[in-house]
Amino acid sequence: MARVKRGVTAHARHKKVLGLAKGYRGRAKDAFRVAIEKVEKGLRYAYRDRRAKKRNFRALWIQRINAGVRAEGLTYSQFMNGVKRAGLEIDRKVLADLAVREPEAFKAIVAEAQAALKA
Repeated sequence: MARVKRGVTAHARHKKVLGLAKGYRGRAKDAFRVAIEKVEKGLRYAYRDRRAKKRNFRALWIQRINAGVRAEGLTYSQFMNGVKRAGLEIDRKVLADLAVREPEAFKAIVAEAQAALKA
């Protein structure tokens, strides 16, 4: 059986890891042993935070909607209840965008939600 020299594959693996470690500080960008630990940790953070990002954005949208609605004399939960009762199928992302960029349109939606709550 022929002898396998691993220089090419090892070099490729090191190059791949050090490429991912570009921009890191200190030995984390130069030394393979340190770089591989930092890269693996970075990939774990990336995996976790792809999920956390969704939660963070939803929380941001809720805060923006709440701020816009409180100016109209409602709370967030009352408003969302009114939106459901009015049969408006607008998600929180769009509502938050309207609250920030189109205050007049948002006021119209708040008025509809208030009317649905009173009915």
